[in-house]
Amino acid sequence: MFNTLKSKVWIILLLLYGNSMASPGDSLSRKDYERAAGYLAQGLQKYVYNTSLRPNWLEGDRFWYMETTSKGKTFFLVDPAKKTRKTAFDHAKLAQTLGKATGKSYSADQLPFTVIRFSPDLKQLYFSAENKNWSYAVASGKLAESTAGTAAEPEPEGFMARRGRTPEIPSPDRKQVAFLRDHNLWVREVSTKKETQLTTDGVKDFGYATDNAGWTTGDGPIISWSPDSRKIATFQQDQRHVKDMYLVTTNVGAPTLKSWKYPLPGDKEVILIHRVVIDVPTRKVVRLKVGPDPRRSSLSDNITDGGRLADVDWSPDGKELAFLSTSRDHKISRMRMADTETGEVREVFEETVPTYYESGVNAINWRYFPATNEILWYSERDNWGHLYLYDSRTGKLKNQVTKGDFVVARVTDIDEKSRRVWFTTAGMDPKNPYYQRYCRVDFDGKNFTDLTPATGTHQVSWSPSKKYLIDTYSEPDVPPAFELRDADGNSLLALGKADISRLESETAWTPATPVKLKAADGKTDIYGLVYTPKHFESGKKYPVINYIYPGPQGGSVRSWSFSPVSGDNQALAELGFIVVAIEGTSNPYRSKGYHDMNYGNMGENTLPDQMAGIRQLAQQFPIDLDKVGIWGHSGGGFATAAAMFKYPDFYKVGISESGNHDNRNYEDDWGERYNGLLENADYEAQANPTHAKNLKGKLMLAHGMMDNNVPPYNTLLVVEALQKANKDFDLVIFPSATHGFGAYSNYMMRLRWDYFVRHLQGLTPPKEFDLGAYLSRASR
Repeated sequence: MFNTLKSKVWIILLLLYGNSMASPGDSLSRKDYERAAGYLAQGLQKYVYNTSLRPNWLEGDRFWYMETTSKGKTFFLVDPAKKTRKTAFDHAKLAQTLGKATGKSYSADQLPFTVIRFSPDLKQLYFSAENKNWSYAVASGKLAESTAGTAAEPEPEGFMARRGRTPEIPSPDRKQVAFLRDHNLWVREVSTKKETQLTTDGVKDFGYATDNAGWTTGDGPIISWSPDSRKIATFQQDQRHVKDMYLVTTNVGAPTLKSWKYPLPGDKEVILIHRVVIDVPTRKVVRLKVGPDPRRSSLSDNITDGGRLADVDWSPDGKELAFLSTSRDHKISRMRMADTETGEVREVFEETVPTYYESGVNAINWRYFPATNEILWYSERDNWGHLYLYDSRTGKLKNQVTKGDFVVARVTDIDEKSRRVWFTTAGMDPKNPYYQRYCRVDFDGKNFTDLTPATGTHQVSWSPSKKYLIDTYSEPDVPPAFELRDADGNSLLALGKADISRLESETAWTPATPVKLKAADGKTDIYGLVYTPKHFESGKKYPVINYIYPGPQGGSVRSWSFSPVSGDNQALAELGFIVVAIEGTSNPYRSKGYHDMNYGNMGENTLPDQMAGIRQLAQQFPIDLDKVGIWGHSGGGFATAAAMFKYPDFYKVGISESGNHDNRNYEDDWGERYNGLLENADYEAQANPTHAKNLKGKLMLAHGMMDNNVPPYNTLLVVEALQKANKDFDLVIFPSATHGFGAYSNYMMRLRWDYFVRHLQGLTPPKEFDLGAYLSRASR
């Protein structure tokens, strides 16, 4: 509904870079910008090799994988039982044999494979090279053209979001797919293509399985199939009385008005879901005998989890459905059990919190175990996110499963037979609480095991038998290493590491510097990353740019794993700035008390922590505290304008992109979760238009006029307030762009660089540097 139109970008500048501090001759050149652009992903990724290990599992938990370095490719075969790693075949021999067959010359580490697989017995290797398929006998070295398939498996019929077709959800047995048509739910048999309409009374704004949360929409159904593929849990979504949001296209001729349902905080009517279970073979629709729920989940401001209906769990036979109902303000979560044959619903237990309930970090962590009548539950009741075991019949707590000053982030695996659960944690690494580890514990809370004890953030890949795991771990300034471990976390074999030798030798790249600081309260530890120019001038102090995303569901540091690039942070540093990204209080992966620090006052935006951190960093780095800039996108755009209005003597230059400047004008589930209901929080006092009159520095506002996430009226409210206050500012409008600016992102990045160079450094940027064209050339 909101496809970006290909119309010309109009830039509205209310003040055309007036009052520049630059004097003639004080400028940056195109070469300076090209050097900076070399520190974006398109410039640096080509120098980095082997940042991940992709195992190809074979019988007996053996696996092969490809290691890529600056010198070329090597294929290894690993036998975990024998603790051995060896080359999968004689690379030099195959290079020679293939060269003879094609009339070309290859080195052992430069084999031109595009696709590769082994036969189950490892005796035959199949690959594609020089536009042909080949078969190679590993033992004898015999090579022949092959008709055996080497390509990836075809996309299964009914795969979610199939190319060129309406998104569909396949049943567990892959025999049917569910899809939407005319506000009703349908299924199609994969083999016969026969279509069956399951619901018949769905109408506009009261349809079945509808995907509209206001801030995001989709064409596919939101459902959950039962394990036996015979039933579907979904809802009839009532948005008939919800207010509309509007956007207007920019084009030659009459514009098109786009409208859709978009509830706001404080609205009397919000989107409600009437829960139903559908028996697919009989097309019987069973309405659960419970009142409608607000369109809420325990995870995020949507009711999907991995593309499926969130907060539901089935019994194997599909006769019972456990589901969680969340109150509008997220303070109350009710665990309920439904009889899918009759629709009867019984209450199991509920959890009430003063702020908001969440069932994990980026994952829903509760599970229903019908065989033992138990529910694995997630709670932060002791100030840390932990697992608890409940009796699903009585609703009584049986025991706490995990304990300690750490957070269970994501439940990854469960074995009901052995009564064990595997999960990621944060807070266990003494170096940095954001580093994540993989752990295991028994349902009764015994035998807690840290499976990945090495310093860093970990990702794990399990063998088919779950006897072994491949541990990938890294830090922001330490490249990934790969290690084979047994099921108890014992190290068996080193499997290599990333190769950044070219990155270090052929560029001036150095990693960002991790820092540990104190929050504004002087007590709480906060963490961040600092990006500096590669060539400091002795005795010079540098302007600082504060990149910000205040959360509360995320933070300014995009990832605590290794990456040679994080947005344009290093590129900006190469233009002569020190760039800082600080995780302020109220971000996730910490204690509940930490996460709640800004509850009810989102307008604080972690800014006191940001300023406190920058002042501390000025004791370690050559920072000019008289030249502090700030920028952010979306929530970061909200924070940036707030910084310029509330702390105008500290922040001198700001660039606010796509900001939700007044949460009364942003989707209901965001503010009502983190601020509370409108009647219980002072939304007006937190809104940026309220404080716009305090602007002293240079502020650029930017927004896409087809932004269906954060509607552009958020920024226009700030514009109007600034005009009423007789303030100078700059405004960039993208008439046809959505929330992230899409095709205009490089243009916005260049404007961002220009603005900081001109107003924070007092220099003149090169005129109309074409960043997009340069990056296109650089990536070739």
